[in-house]
Amino acid sequence: MPNRPALVIQTAFLGDVVLTTPLLTRLADRHGPLDVVTTPAAAPLLETHPAVRQVVPYDKRGTDRVWAGFQRTADRLRDHRYGRAYLPHRSWRTAALAFSAQIPERVGFEDSPAAFLYTERVRRPVKSHESMRLLALAGPPPRGEAPPPHVTLALTEDDRAAAGRWLEAHGVDSPFVAVAPGSIWGTKRWPYYPEFVARLDRPVVLIGGADDVPLAAQVAAAAPGRAHSAAGQLSLRESAAIIERAELLVTNDSAPLHFATGVGTPTVAIFGPTVPAQGFGPIGRGSRIVQHPKLWCRPCSPHGPQVCPFGHHRCMRETSVEQVEAAVGRISLQAAAH
Repeated sequence: MPNRPALVIQTAFLGDVVLTTPLLTRLADRHGPLDVVTTPAAAPLLETHPAVRQVVPYDKRGTDRVWAGFQRTADRLRDHRYGRAYLPHRSWRTAALAFSAQIPERVGFEDSPAAFLYTERVRRPVKSHESMRLLALAGPPPRGEAPPPHVTLALTEDDRAAAGRWLEAHGVDSPFVAVAPGSIWGTKRWPYYPEFVARLDRPVVLIGGADDVPLAAQVAAAAPGRAHSAAGQLSLRESAAIIERAELLVTNDSAPLHFATGVGTPTVAIFGPTVPAQGFGPIGRGSRIVQHPKLWCRPCSPHGPQVCPFGHHRCMRETSVEQVEAAVGRISLQAAAH
């Protein structure tokens, strides 16, 4: 609608928020900078993005979890008189929020359980990366657009300076490898990070949030003096700035994988209960995937459960250190060739 701002509501996981940035870029080209509703945890990932006018935090698992919080957020959105809302997260809560805010045009995927609350339903591509699936909400690309918008994290000079100070304070010289051993999903955590880090021949920086501190400390202890844990010490964007400085990132199927895509760092992504065909694999230059070559139970869920539903966790236990080392070696050789 003319002269009325557009809104995107994306309150999914951190990685999903990062993968929404191509959609934000294309929509901003059409509507001007957008407002985005997202979780307080994810807000810093978008508040510096050039496609975003302002971020509206919605603490759906905290202070806004109850009805009063939902209504307060809906009232706030209604006051902005948005003309159009784009809803990449296929959830009842997202659809109800846009509907309750009385946004007249609501665009979402036709396979959402709450699609009847949308005014425009878009077919969700199946065989493509999630970032491209979400981009479909913006409709056909504008004439002359090539290539499509890519995943981006808009780091600031302050973010990069903070990362540089941390590296200097810990005596980490380049080239170094960033390693993100954590995941909120238990079965996504590869169990052999300590052995892998102990065998590396270069400095390592462990990346993670406050919940990852014990695990990162355990991994760093496998290579004292060479591996250093930044878990819980840096903001999300500062952690991404560390990844940006790294030669490569080794990670599970978790948010840091998408941070690396957003800053252009090659990635070795270890997949267990999930598979890249679900649309969340690395798409950065030179990235590699390590996974069990053949296992009947993969994938066992869209996200990866906390415990293996079959009790064996073979998808991760039978993915060896040698496989990951080989993938790291291929990226290093490729980088040396260029």
